[in-house]
Amino acid sequence: MSPMIPFPGVFVAGVAIFFIVIWDAFEAIILPRRVTRKFRLTRLFFRTTWNTWRFAIRLIPVRKTRDTLFGFYGPISLLFLVGVWAVGLVLSFALMQYGAGSAITLTGGERHFFTDLYFSGTTFFTLGLGDIVPRSGLARALVVAEAGFGFGFLAAIIGYLPFIYGSFSQREVNISLLDSRAGTPPAAGELLRRHSYPNGLEALRELLKDWELWSAELMESHLSYPVLAYFRSQHDNQSWVASLTAILDTCALLMAGVEGACQRQAELTFAIARHAVVDLSQVFGTAPRAPLQDRLTSEDLRQIRATLAQHGMELHQGEEPDRRLADLRRMYEPYIYALAVYLNQSLPPWIPQKKGKDNWQTTAWGKAAGVVGKETTSVHADEHF
Repeated sequence: MSPMIPFPGVFVAGVAIFFIVIWDAFEAIILPRRVTRKFRLTRLFFRTTWNTWRFAIRLIPVRKTRDTLFGFYGPISLLFLVGVWAVGLVLSFALMQYGAGSAITLTGGERHFFTDLYFSGTTFFTLGLGDIVPRSGLARALVVAEAGFGFGFLAAIIGYLPFIYGSFSQREVNISLLDSRAGTPPAAGELLRRHSYPNGLEALRELLKDWELWSAELMESHLSYPVLAYFRSQHDNQSWVASLTAILDTCALLMAGVEGACQRQAELTFAIARHAVVDLSQVFGTAPRAPLQDRLTSEDLRQIRATLAQHGMELHQGEEPDRRLADLRRMYEPYIYALAVYLNQSLPPWIPQKKGKDNWQTTAWGKAAGVVGKETTSVHADEHF
């Protein structure tokens, strides 16, 4: 079989694709830091697929179906991203083989680019079928290199996926714990009300301390692996965006209206939580913008103060506390709102919009058996504003 003419330009294109893919995978899997380059294959992939997915899902009229399909995107996109990397590497080595003159021996058939693509695929996945054999030194070197990178790539993915799901599970623990402490969805006013019992502020301080650590872990994991932001919580009425917002709202109320040890912890939690929100907003390119509607009206704030006063927790009143609260809200609300819009999630209210049960009080089995509401009517968490 006569040798084919080399194409140096094609070979260089294959080398360029190889370095683009392998460096992008290195930054996404191995390099635990935020990358600020304007162009990244992973960033382009997520922006394109997420915007397309979001546009298509929004056309579905049933809300529950939309929420379910939005929850599919995170795991599916992760698998597709791995596929994009694999296809890119296979294509790059196929171009290099073709550009080097397709120095291969083929058992039957005619040589063309798709032969090199098939040869590259069997080499990358180490199938070793033997129907195509390299003839030149360069072709053999490319085969060995591709087999090595294919083996290393698959090993890196095997270690990457469990870490992603481990980080997701760790993130969800505190979100689930917040259900009985702040209602469903979580609300700052409800969180304070449920901690207005004797020594409740000390328990609240410990809770905020836990969320200070949670916010730091969220920032570290989601900056290193932004795909985690697309993973939805187990329940439709819970999300990491809503939980983080409720904690920021709570810290703002405490910083503007309560003195003591709890206020100092609120300042510390607010600082790291706000840091996480701003950095994540920068990573996803969501420019800060104020919510279309005021999340905390003067009437809602008055109701929060009145309800907490009835339960023995006094919040400072007057122009100075109100101005302090407004300043604190401007430090995080535009960023978290922009993130919520981008991720198609809702921000929680400051006070519960209606009376209802928390997730831990409801179950589909209980509804079917007709026992829902019989055992939980006297539980303290079932009281609301």
